[in-house]
Amino acid sequence: MYGFYKVAAVSPQVKVADIGANVTEIIKRYEDAAANGAAFVLFPELSLTSYTMADLFFQKRVMSEVYGGLELLRAATVSTDAVLIAGAPLLFKDRLYSCAVVFYSGKIIAAVPKSYLPNYREFYERRWFESGMNVKNEWIRIGEERVPFGSDLLFDFEDGSFAIEICEDLWSPLPPSTLLAAEGASIIFNLSASNEYVGKRDYRKDLVKSQSARIVAGYVYASAGVGESTDDLLYGGDLLIAENGSLLAEAERFKRDGETIYAEIDVEKIRFLRVAETSYKEFEAPSARRIDLGSLPQSDGKLRYFDPHPFVPDVPGERTKRCEEIFNIQSHALATRIERVGGAKMVIGVSGGLDSTLALLVCKRCCDILDMDYKNIVAVLMPGFGTSDRTYKNGLRLCESLGVTKRVIDIKEAVRIHFDDIRHPQDLCDVVFENAQARERTQILMDLANKEGGIVVGTGDLSEIALGFSTFNADHISMYNPNASVPKTLVRYLIEWVASGSDEKLADILRDIASTPVSPELLPLKEGKIVQKTEEILGPYEVHDLFLYHFIKYGAPPKKLLFIASRAFGSKYDSKRLKKWLKIFLKRFFANQFKRDSMPNGPKVGTISLSPRGDWRMPSDAVAAEWLAELEE
Repeated sequence: MYGFYKVAAVSPQVKVADIGANVTEIIKRYEDAAANGAAFVLFPELSLTSYTMADLFFQKRVMSEVYGGLELLRAATVSTDAVLIAGAPLLFKDRLYSCAVVFYSGKIIAAVPKSYLPNYREFYERRWFESGMNVKNEWIRIGEERVPFGSDLLFDFEDGSFAIEICEDLWSPLPPSTLLAAEGASIIFNLSASNEYVGKRDYRKDLVKSQSARIVAGYVYASAGVGESTDDLLYGGDLLIAENGSLLAEAERFKRDGETIYAEIDVEKIRFLRVAETSYKEFEAPSARRIDLGSLPQSDGKLRYFDPHPFVPDVPGERTKRCEEIFNIQSHALATRIERVGGAKMVIGVSGGLDSTLALLVCKRCCDILDMDYKNIVAVLMPGFGTSDRTYKNGLRLCESLGVTKRVIDIKEAVRIHFDDIRHPQDLCDVVFENAQARERTQILMDLANKEGGIVVGTGDLSEIALGFSTFNADHISMYNPNASVPKTLVRYLIEWVASGSDEKLADILRDIASTPVSPELLPLKEGKIVQKTEEILGPYEVHDLFLYHFIKYGAPPKKLLFIASRAFGSKYDSKRLKKWLKIFLKRFFANQFKRDSMPNGPKVGTISLSPRGDWRMPSDAVAAEWLAELEE
């Protein structure tokens, strides 16, 4: 469902050289994982025999038992839908190879030999095994079956492909998984036997995560456990599952009874990222032999964690770093623009709301960078028919606290004259009533910028740009917009971050602004209270930001967006409301591309930007019909 495939990584109990006991344990663990919905079950390197048998690998009795064990494993997969991948030594052309053997639906599908053999420090694998690096386009007989054999194998299933590498292959300068991913492998399985010493676990984890990020893939890693020989080394049974740089699951090591971990890999997401965001098409890899497994069971995605606020790190320390980085990007980008135009003044409309506050703080930091007087910031408050006492006073206090040049221009009378000019009823509170105020404000800012020899600094954020919640040729336009790729859910955190390092007076103002409901304040107040709250019109920004993130970054279709939202927010919002808000998101996103086509310059601060000169290109007359149709299915 939605491209999720459940994988299991197993470190079983193992007995050195007791192949019968090991096979029994593998079958038990495999059947448990298959019953638990796993589509793939991975075991460690040489899991049939144990990794630490040393010269016992040469014994004829061992090889006889291995082939008998492989037949038992084949039989164990007859009545299940899960792929089994286990490690075993195999003889080929009178050479011994450490191999991954793949079983599915009662068949031995193929065997993949290890390419890189460690032969340094505590490892001396070349004493027993040959490298399979150049073994390609070969076949090997296992029992009664003749199966594909080589390091050039790729296994296709309905939604993707998987490939295999073994232990040291990952640690090499050019892991086989790099080439196999370039051929289309979306999941890599690594059978390993990696011993423990202080610090090695952290490096190993980083290696798995970084490789999954580099090749944009799922990476499943299973290592030998404590049952291995402890003559000189200890094996901890490390299990890791990563996806595109993120760790999905990891095991507690040193489990004497063995361990199994599970995770769900989003193959659909991986394929989208490769098509949309990588240079795969520029990379020519050697052609792989492909084995088609048909359809494998998808999982329901219930093991996945979906962050309800994907733009905002959960951990306070990480959030602080993120805020600092974003604020630096915004401020230095604006500073460079001001330098390029000869040290012009910055003219900015200040409402006492979130977005204009953040933009004003960026202007102040820009002055610090360029050693400019804060008076070069011309902050203009333009109260209108819906301006509340709270936002107006906060805007005034903010300007005074920052020491910028403050201007107050009441727009109500000018807008009334404009209504008379276009013969619009003064009391008709429609879209003309709202947009006339927004355009009047922008006209004032533009003319003041001309008068002051400055540029208009925009304030609109990424969420508003996505939804088109701005007036065309009004607050949608400026000469530079440092907020252009900052989503609404992050704006509050940025303001609170600035507050945390400010004096008490400024901090109090900023915290009150951060807690103010979002509103364009264009409709007349009722009994002094705001009647127009944006999130009551559009739905919560946190929901729209979640939709935006997965729609743009991963190309998630409507059904998957609803699923992700329901998982991320749990019982906070019911499915009926989520569907309503998704419909709003889709309609507005498609309908407002024409505004994005003419949006001003502004720096990209995160992985998502909607600039038509950068990350997002879309015809302004594209229609949302197909997406809305899926939503109604």
